[in-house]
Amino acid sequence: MPSSQNARSRARERSSVLSRPEFMSLNQPLRSAAGSGPPEGRGGGGARRSGQTKHPTSQPSEEAADTGSRDRRESGKMPEEDCMQLNPSFKGIAMNSLLAIDICLSKRMGVCANTSSSWGGCRSIVSLLALTGHGITWIIGTIVCLTRSNTLAGQEVLVNLLLALILDIMTVAGVQRLVKRRGPWEMTPGLLDCIAMDVYSFPAAHASRAAMVSKFLLSHLVLAVPLRILLVLWAFLVGVSRVLLGRHHLTDMACGFALGMLHFSLMETVWLSSSTCQTLISISTLSWSPFF
Repeated sequence: MPSSQNARSRARERSSVLSRPEFMSLNQPLRSAAGSGPPEGRGGGGARRSGQTKHPTSQPSEEAADTGSRDRRESGKMPEEDCMQLNPSFKGIAMNSLLAIDICLSKRMGVCANTSSSWGGCRSIVSLLALTGHGITWIIGTIVCLTRSNTLAGQEVLVNLLLALILDIMTVAGVQRLVKRRGPWEMTPGLLDCIAMDVYSFPAAHASRAAMVSKFLLSHLVLAVPLRILLVLWAFLVGVSRVLLGRHHLTDMACGFALGMLHFSLMETVWLSSSTCQTLISISTLSWSPFF
């Protein structure tokens, strides 16, 4: 009996010693055993908690990897204006070279673009020459001549010329709005240019109008040889004057001349007869009657 009582007292002392705070770690199971063993009791909960704590740390790393790969793909896709064609076609090289030459020559020929330019003193004379090919000038002049004309043949020519001028202005304005090419020098359009819708550079409206009017007058008026030469020279100088003023490129002037010849051919195709012209004149003067 004393031996059994001694054993119980030793067990109570041992349990009381192990229950102290400094010996609490001895009662906990090993971490390795808890991690490798089945998820039972406290050890299983600890294993689940460790797995749950590791999962959020792995997710940001995956997101960072996805973001890095996405950035690399976006950096590989550069905008078209920043990309360089390693193998451009011969046509593209030729077109770019011609445009560069056109811009360079047009800038050098803009000697009257400003008053401080090399030919700035001649700017007023060149502007006056360009004014002779303006659309508003020719429309007003044609209407004045039409009101003073007394012959049917003269009125027929003037009405068709007026329609050709309107066609030229509308066509050139439409092409300019479509292309929207700026001139070699940055300039604000004048009042007359805004009225005639001559705002952009391509094609040159003055060159188109001068070519059309000169060809029209050469075909329908009987002129001496010196006057014919002067008329052709005037059309050429009107086109060049706009280049000297820095308003148009050389290619704008060339395309303007071609467009003017096209307008003349179109007007010759749809030429209005004398009776139709008289009807239009009567309608415009409010003296037309459909019964007489």
